[in-house]
Amino acid sequence: MQSFPNAGGGAIIEAMAARIVENKAYLSEIDGKIGDGDHGVNMAKGFGMAAERIHGRDVSLSEAMALLGDVLMGEIGGSMGPLYGMTFTEFSEAIEGRERIDAALFSVMLHKGLEGVQSIGSAQVGDKTLLDTFVPAVEAFDAATNGGQSFAEALDALVKAADAGRDSTIDLVAKIGRASRLGERSRGVLDAGATSCAMILSSLADGAKSRLA
Repeated sequence: MQSFPNAGGGAIIEAMAARIVENKAYLSEIDGKIGDGDHGVNMAKGFGMAAERIHGRDVSLSEAMALLGDVLMGEIGGSMGPLYGMTFTEFSEAIEGRERIDAALFSVMLHKGLEGVQSIGSAQVGDKTLLDTFVPAVEAFDAATNGGQSFAEALDALVKAADAGRDSTIDLVAKIGRASRLGERSRGVLDAGATSCAMILSSLADGAKSRLA
């Protein structure tokens, strides 16, 4: 059965942070169309700070996720800090103390993170938020594993569903946050949170897939 080690997984979070930092301007540009325009700046700040603290240290994936969660919840502004901070804190707790992560444990981790987000806000799928990426991605991963597909194939399904979920927000009207004030004018634009969520899940899947044995 395929699995990957928790040890040394800090590199996955470093790669994820690099992708967020690289897309700082893009995320802020999207956000600026219907929001505050600071999503990329805040995300890059938080993920970048966490990566600096991880760099050069031999930390596990659970340790790196816990550190990232603390930084996002305590040291960056905006609405996304607490949401993603809770996600990574829950991710970390789900795999803490486990030597290897298989598809079943990865699913538990995904669900814990999703429940963390849902415990903070009242958003639902269809409200033009990160949940439009997160929920279908988790559902696709579970459907793949339940259908007998390998861990690697399930990770591919997760990424495909996350990207489709992100793209679905173009046609949605915002129901939550500042963008909700725009009503129909919020249609036709990607949601920044859904976009960063797709980047995060894709980076997580890539990192896990590259370590499978």
